[in-house]
Amino acid sequence: MFSRKPASIPSGDQALPGRTEAWFPTPDKHAVLDAPVQTDEVPDGLESVVFGLGCFWGAEEIYWQTEGVWSTSVGYAGGSTPNPSYDEVCSGRTGHTEAVRIVFDPTKVSFADLVKTFFEVHDPTQGMRQGNDVGTQYRSAIYTTTETQRETAIELTKVYGEELARRGQGEISTEIGPLAAYYYAEPVHQQYLAHNPFGYRCHANTGVKFPATA
Repeated sequence: MFSRKPASIPSGDQALPGRTEAWFPTPDKHAVLDAPVQTDEVPDGLESVVFGLGCFWGAEEIYWQTEGVWSTSVGYAGGSTPNPSYDEVCSGRTGHTEAVRIVFDPTKVSFADLVKTFFEVHDPTQGMRQGNDVGTQYRSAIYTTTETQRETAIELTKVYGEELARRGQGEISTEIGPLAAYYYAEPVHQQYLAHNPFGYRCHANTGVKFPATA
């Protein structure tokens, strides 16, 4: 049914209709961290951000291992279809990218450091793909929840882009904007690699470290 993948993000009237409500329960407890998976209400003193950096299994693992991160989950963001399924997202007909929601303590890890990690562990120049994973659901994205985050993301993207250019690499295609909606992925995908430690990880990257002086 969803075998043909569009090469571009569908507009709202082209996207699949989706559902008015989530069609599965989100797990209560994070499989690794002492925190809930569903974090629509962020505790006082913490912040959240959503990153798209390829297959969300390996991306989430990187961030739950990061000091100062309180909770992570995987889901879908940046598209038009409400409450999509994994298969629908993979069809390219929802407009969503696979994403990781990160709730963090800014007194223990800065938003800037999370963004620097983001750029180092995937390839932000590949457009609608990561490595051999091809499709709009694998595009690079930063969806911010504060104006300060947005400004920092734009500035760090500029810095990293200049470093890539200096090394003869391509232009950054990362989408940056305020988070509009985030839909939790199915339970089987939450902390997938904690349950399946030999599972798939896509860590396509440029091999370029973020400049130490930034």
